[in-house]
Amino acid sequence: MSDPLDTGALAGIIGCAPGDLALYDQALTHGSTGRADYQRLEFLGDRVLGLVIASELYTRFPAAAEGELSSRLHALASGETCAAIARRLDLSALVRFGPQARNDGGRHSDNIAADAIEALIGALYLDQGAGAARAFILTHWGAMIEGQQAAPKHPKAALQEWALARKRRPPEYEIVAREGPDHAPRFRVAVSIGKLARAEAEGASKQAAEKAAATALLAELEGMKL
Repeated sequence: MSDPLDTGALAGIIGCAPGDLALYDQALTHGSTGRADYQRLEFLGDRVLGLVIASELYTRFPAAAEGELSSRLHALASGETCAAIARRLDLSALVRFGPQARNDGGRHSDNIAADAIEALIGALYLDQGAGAARAFILTHWGAMIEGQQAAPKHPKAALQEWALARKRRPPEYEIVAREGPDHAPRFRVAVSIGKLARAEAEGASKQAAEKAAATALLAELEGMKL
């Protein structure tokens, strides 16, 4: 039997008294429990988050082109950003795990933290409506939306542009190693530009490891002053 949902802590996070507790119970339940988990609500919450952020970007940056808006949206709705906000709210403390996932460090997984906050947004949307979900998102993402003076550039895109500008081969990514259980994996990825330079990095997902590797290689290339 899973631990009961801490409704007081939940209310503090969402900023209101929860109505349909079954929705939040599901949103904060990991699949390792053998119960209905957060995946469907995560699917919904991801779309709600993307729509709210896209709408805000469209309104706040009227001169921005589609590509710039897409770059901003990608950064703001990324798993890393979601995980950071979930950590700030200590949301992982409310997620219920099965014994194995808990012992394997599921409560410290950025992937799970990001999934949980998206599932929470989905539950809030169904329970309290679009306005409440939007208010929650703006409370926790609003400063980042307003604070970005220039469009963020993803390291993989920056590395691709670096190679193109110097007529080099495009970056090639390779998974060097994958460790850990399915719910909390660790990936090690290598990226290279021909025989010019190579870097490796780790991450909690293939995408995160590729991003970290691209960042490392960009730093190395900058030091080479090519």
